[in-house]
Amino acid sequence: MDLDAVRALLDRQLRRAAPPDSAAAQVERTGGVVRQTGGPTDWNGILWSELTEATADAAIAAQVRHFAALDREFEWTVYAHDRPADLAARLRAAGFQPEPAETLMVAEVAGLPKEVELPPDVRLLPVTDPAGVELLVRVHEEVFGAPGGRLRDRLLARLAADPDALALTVVMAADEPVSGARLEWVPGTDFAGLWGGGTLSAWRGRGIYRALIAHRARLAAERGVRYLRVDASDQSRPILRRLGFAELSTATPYLHRP
Repeated sequence: MDLDAVRALLDRQLRRAAPPDSAAAQVERTGGVVRQTGGPTDWNGILWSELTEATADAAIAAQVRHFAALDREFEWTVYAHDRPADLAARLRAAGFQPEPAETLMVAEVAGLPKEVELPPDVRLLPVTDPAGVELLVRVHEEVFGAPGGRLRDRLLARLAADPDALALTVVMAADEPVSGARLEWVPGTDFAGLWGGGTLSAWRGRGIYRALIAHRARLAAERGVRYLRVDASDQSRPILRRLGFAELSTATPYLHRP
C-alpha cells in the first residue's frame, strides 16, 4: 500500500466528505470543521478540521457553543497529522478531556485472511434482533468496563432503520457470549470500519479475535469493499499488524461534556 495515498483517501472519504452514520444525524461543514450532529444516542462530534493557529481557538469555541446549546456530549478526535500541531493542547484548554490514544490502521481486504478458525467449544452468532444486541452489549460492558446503554440504543436504532448498514457478531460458548464485534459499511467510500472487537479475559489467547477479523474480512470482500480500517488498542495492534494491517496515524478522542 501507498500509505500516504491511503491516508489522504481516508481523510477525504471518511472525514471531509463523510456521510451521516444514522438517519437522525446531519453532517455539515461550518467554520473550518466538518461535524456530525445527531440525537442523544447518536455519535456527535467533529469529523474533520482545517484550522490554523490563527483560527483554531475561535473554531473550538464555536463547536462548544453549538453542542452545549443542544445539551450534547461530543467528541473531537485528533489525528497525529492534524493541524495546527498544538490542536490537542488547545482542546484541553477549552475543557476537553482526552481518552486513551489509539492507532489508526488500515488493510487491503484482498490481502487479509478469510478462513474463520475458532476453538471447538465456541460458535459465531450473527446479531439481527434485540436479543442478540443484548448479548453484544453484555460483552462490551464486561470487556471495556463501560455502560452499554448508549451503544444498545444506537445499535437497535440502526438495525431498525437500515439493517444492511452493519454486521454484528457475537461468539458464544454454549449460552454465554464471550466475544463480540461489528463491521460497519460506509456507503459511497472504499472503506468499512471494524469496531467493538473485544473478548472476555478468560477466553483470550485462543484465536477468537483473529477469527472475528477473518469473518468480517470475508463479509467485506463479499460486498466489494477495498479497505478495512480500525482504531486499534495497544493490545490488538500487534495482532492486526501480523494479519496485514498498517499504521496510518494515531488518534486521540477528546470529549466535551455539557
